[in-house]
Amino acid sequence: MRYVTRFAPSPTGPLHLGHAFSALTGWDRAQAARGSFRLRIEDIDTIRCRPEWEAALREDLAWLGLSWPEPAVRQSARLPAYAAALGRLEAMGLLYPCRCRRADIRAALSAPQEGAQAAGPDGPAYPGTCRGRPMAATGPQDALRLDAGRALALAGADALAFDETAPGHAGRIRPDPAGFLAATGDVVLARRDLGTSYHLAVVVDDAAEGITEVVRGEDLAAATPLHRLLQVLLGLPEPVWHHHRLIRDAAGRRLAKRDDARALARYRAEGATPADIRRMLGL
Repeated sequence: MRYVTRFAPSPTGPLHLGHAFSALTGWDRAQAARGSFRLRIEDIDTIRCRPEWEAALREDLAWLGLSWPEPAVRQSARLPAYAAALGRLEAMGLLYPCRCRRADIRAALSAPQEGAQAAGPDGPAYPGTCRGRPMAATGPQDALRLDAGRALALAGADALAFDETAPGHAGRIRPDPAGFLAATGDVVLARRDLGTSYHLAVVVDDAAEGITEVVRGEDLAAATPLHRLLQVLLGLPEPVWHHHRLIRDAAGRRLAKRDDARALARYRAEGATPADIRRMLGL
């Protein structure tokens, strides 16, 4: 099987050193395996995504020496594929509409009977306020959530397991089902304003592009059991995962797009070379 990986940025701001590390890690792994490196534009958030940021990230990646097949996959053009995946999950009885707003969820989680909530990939697990609402009651302002308990009962506990390739963590990871339900719970698979979510779109797109290894930061490792569960439910191929270390600032905080001082464009403007960036990142 030919090695295929991808770098999937959202064009909502400048690429920084953390993005460069992730992209270069995937590129280097693809080159070592004589495989393929893909670019995917995660632009489903049409409010925050901007054409000028996409142009800038493409320029930054090309400056680093990366290349990819064109046209790059664009999530905003794949809404029918996500709708089809939602239809399959609905047919299995695994979705329900949710009309809760953030304030409603915060209030429910703060209720004494809820107790402490473990944090999952989207923060504290949803308390299940709307669980049991029929899909026939879905309104235009509703999000669609996965009934994680029913999904896990259908797919089996081993559906959460995945293969990790990052040094120090390599091997078959088998998350605890009870811990998964407590921390991750009933995640949103279709936001009311987008028609999909990161979790659904990423697994559908990885399958469509034939991704064999998902290279991404260790901050996304908490979402991987959920992504494996969705792959099993939808009958999608199983890749392996490489969750690399994060690039942090002097205070130990993970870099974000607000960190303009570490934007690649600024380093370029100051005369840095791609080799300089690699040295700064320990590559």
